[in-house]
Amino acid sequence: MNATPQSQTNVDLRRDALGQWVCRLGDAPEHVGVQVVRGFPLSAPEEALSIVGTDGHELLHISRLADQPPGLQQALREALTEREFMPVIERIRSVSTFATPSTWLVDTNRGTTELVLKVEEDIRRLPGARRLLVTSAHGVVFEIADRNRLDRASRRLLERFL
Repeated sequence: MNATPQSQTNVDLRRDALGQWVCRLGDAPEHVGVQVVRGFPLSAPEEALSIVGTDGHELLHISRLADQPPGLQQALREALTEREFMPVIERIRSVSTFATPSTWLVDTNRGTTELVLKVEEDIRRLPGARRLLVTSAHGVVFEIADRNRLDRASRRLLERFL
């Protein structure tokens, strides 16, 4: 069942006793084990969300997160946070070498960690040229929200790879 938020007036998204996400659309039966996914996680993270069932089929399409009631917005954001793991690099402490592969010691919003940059192409510029994604050798994607907001030493280290 694909429905837009305008036609779906009664949406309930909550956790059950086992911690699974449960969605009820109107008077229909509950869907247990649903997931919330972004349609365009990088270019439009607050738009085109979907609640999908365990079979992977879309139960509900949400055009804009901001248009939803506050309780539903909070539940959607919490479900997305659990699904997505993208630490934000706040500082680059050191790099092992300016050639790749290179081991970086970084401070993130989740603590200090090391990542291995395999090739320079693993640093992707996003629209606006300030936001970057850095993919580690282990496949973890790190975000630099605004490279101009990094401290001077971090910017100098980063510029060697751009």
